[in-house]
Amino acid sequence: MSTTVSATNPAALSKRLDRARAAAANAGVDALLMAPGSDLQYLLGAGGGSFERLTCLVVPADAAPVLVVPKLEAPGYDAVPMGELGVELATWVDAEDPYALVASLLPKARRVAVGDMMVALHVLGLRHTLPAVEQVLAGPIVRELRMRKDAEEIAALRKAGAAIDRVHARMAEFLRVGRTESAVGADIAAAIVEEGHAVAEFVIVGSGPNGASPHHSLSDRVVEAGDVVVIDIGGPVAEGYCSDSTRTYVMGEPRDTDVLETYAVLQRAQQAAVDAVRPGIAAQDVDAAARRVIADAGFGEFFIHRTGHGIGLDVHEHPYIVAGNDLPLEPGMAFSVEPGIYQPGRWGARIEDIVVVTEDGVEPLNTRPHDLVSLPA
Repeated sequence: MSTTVSATNPAALSKRLDRARAAAANAGVDALLMAPGSDLQYLLGAGGGSFERLTCLVVPADAAPVLVVPKLEAPGYDAVPMGELGVELATWVDAEDPYALVASLLPKARRVAVGDMMVALHVLGLRHTLPAVEQVLAGPIVRELRMRKDAEEIAALRKAGAAIDRVHARMAEFLRVGRTESAVGADIAAAIVEEGHAVAEFVIVGSGPNGASPHHSLSDRVVEAGDVVVIDIGGPVAEGYCSDSTRTYVMGEPRDTDVLETYAVLQRAQQAAVDAVRPGIAAQDVDAAARRVIADAGFGEFFIHRTGHGIGLDVHEHPYIVAGNDLPLEPGMAFSVEPGIYQPGRWGARIEDIVVVTEDGVEPLNTRPHDLVSLPA
């Protein structure tokens, strides 16, 4: 079991736990039951890493939190200041029933909220042990806490953005004609760590027609002269907060004559979306700002995904910048702005920055130029 402990300070974690208790009460649930993952890391500063044995942070609405953890895995949480956070530790060993232990902490519960990422093994185990207790998802409760980043979280996202910008600045070292996407991706992954990330979470190298698939990863395709290449990369820094940035490159002169004109449309769309970000505007209106530019230029059918996603301890989290989401943006919300144009069988392009809503507008956390970058063929 490997437990990731973030650098979040105890005072901030204590406030998060207090807010979680209040949010549970406001939602009409008696407790939150949080499994290993980003929600646990948000509340406790440690994400955990074992799923076979039950680890569960029990956050009652009206009592102190309790971390239920296998005794053999408890040392993984030694760096968590349990006393300062007011969190009790309850351990169990393999011959004992961990679900009964959780039930003993909730003698009067009638409704509990289970973390979205708790595995079915444990959800059903708790249901069997607490048959009269209604289970609902904790996601709608916890996301309200996590969507609004505090100053410490924004600083970590800013650090991650600067680190991934440094990788894009080195792209000429890796992306060369005659190399496979996989070879390019391996070098980029190493650079992501070299430039300050804990790990490379993902690397997309979409060359030529592969760039028309937004979630293409890597392949043995050889990069050719004239290719348009989409590079989408990111990962967490030591604090656990993630980067995610896409830039589009061309190997020498573009093979297709429509590349420059089409790419100029994409630049205008991405800028229009960033310019639209401010407190009070609906998330769907940011999406519409990008989509309108692309559709008006005749490429609407080639923009096949939402304009953005929230980011923090997870690469994808709330808020989602998509049609139908009328959530008003608030200061502290951080998300991607990443319109794309994808022409199947030909080429694709995407520009992605992470931005954070400020009191009076927006702060982009990626500062690399948005131009189509030409690399030597």
